[in-house]
Amino acid sequence: MAYQPRLIIQVPRGGAIDRQLGTDPPASVAGDDVVIEVGATDERGNLEPPYGGEAVYAVPSPEGLAREADEVRRVIAEAGTGDEPLVIEVEAAEELRDDELAAVLDAAGHTSRPVILRIIRNA
Repeated sequence: MAYQPRLIIQVPRGGAIDRQLGTDPPASVAGDDVVIEVGATDERGNLEPPYGGEAVYAVPSPEGLAREADEVRRVIAEAGTGDEPLVIEVEAAEELRDDELAAVLDAAGHTSRPVILRIIRNA
């Protein structure tokens, strides 16, 4: 069986969140469970649309992930089986904190499907 990270974090290239994750990442992304993908952006600075995945939850900022941790866990757990990754979208962010990532990492532990956290644009 091929290696599959518990969480894939996709961020727009060149912004504050890209710099933070590259130079001073939260402790929760230090292990092998999390992969960070820096992606291309469109002319407005938004992360290019994904090629696949099932969007299951969206929040305006990463703070919503910590505030709504029970809901994040519920939607991931109830998403069912399948091959497509489950996608949680964050409209804008300038940094990610451990408490925000903890909600997503905990939820990702309740599914066999890959989970992607997409940061659409820099705040």
